Amino acid sequence: MDVKNNELVSSLILNELIQYRRRFTNSTKPISEEESQVTQVQLPRIRAFIEEGRRIELILPAFPVKSPNPYKVLGIKPDMAERLSLTFLNSLCQRIQLYYPPGAHIRICSDGHVFGDLIGTSDEAINIYQDEIESLLHELGAVHLSVFNLKDVDNMAPLTADYDYLRHRLVEDYAESEEDIKAQLMQSEEGLQLYRSITRFLYEDSLRPDYTGSNAALQKDAKKRACGVIQRSWAWGNLLAEQFPDAIRLSIHPQPSDSLKLGIHMMPTKDDWLTPWHGVAANVNGQFVLMKNADAQQLEGEIVEIRGTPSHYLVKYPDMA
Repeated sequence: MDVKNNELVSSLILNELIQYRRRFTNSTKPISEEESQVTQVQLPRIRAFIEEGRRIELILPAFPVKSPNPYKVLGIKPDMAERLSLTFLNSLCQRIQLYYPPGAHIRICSDGHVFGDLIGTSDEAINIYQDEIESLLHELGAVHLSVFNLKDVDNMAPLTADYDYLRHRLVEDYAESEEDIKAQLMQSEEGLQLYRSITRFLYEDSLRPDYTGSNAALQKDAKKRACGVIQRSWAWGNLLAEQFPDAIRLSIHPQPSDSLKLGIHMMPTKDDWLTPWHGVAANVNGQFVLMKNADAQQLEGEIVEIRGTPSHYLVKYPDMA
């Protein structure tokens, strides 16, 4: 390809990604200004692959484990929410291949074991979920996707018999201190939104039917754990940057427009922070929307099963499109 064509193809590929971009709630920047900043960061990284004729590599830390809260999810295994999201990611790569024959590949960097103890989920439950994700990829024929997790890191693979020690090693080798991270979060509105959103997730995940304590105590505990979750998440990101230095870095959270990371939606949702493992897929008047399990129940949704396992909701609601 010549230089002019490289630029055109790079722009077409970036446009495929930008149209699904997650924005921060109540962002004061015009979308055009944000997208201009995203382009300045991401276009040269995409163009580098094209100039060398290489397959475009993307990484997405995601699909850790289902939320332990039945108010949010249908069960512990992947369901229609994951199925639709993985199908979307694979089709995104297929569309990129229409512009660029070497194509694209998304490596799903499953981070459940990174912070499983902080979100109240056992490593056994995480293993079950991750095995099911890999089986689902095969079932869907998602040839443009693969999974990468801690057991795939060469110097950590022998440690998977003791995930607590493995998490300790991850923090020791790749993390900043919680104090430094909290200081960084307090410096920007985006950082504060991230901290508040992770706190909300942890609070909601812990507010289970069997919880008997006070809301104040639960909120305090969630705030304490939130910084640890962010610390480990960033440590995982640092490890991935070391493993895949050239990869385009996707995220399931909104990101600043000048960040190396690009937050994307995988299916329609009215909450810019909701993910498939924190919600359910609801077929509302013919369109799938991601929402919390309790919200689908309030809409009087009917549970649909696939092979005897709850998969999603069917909602016939005249006031929703």
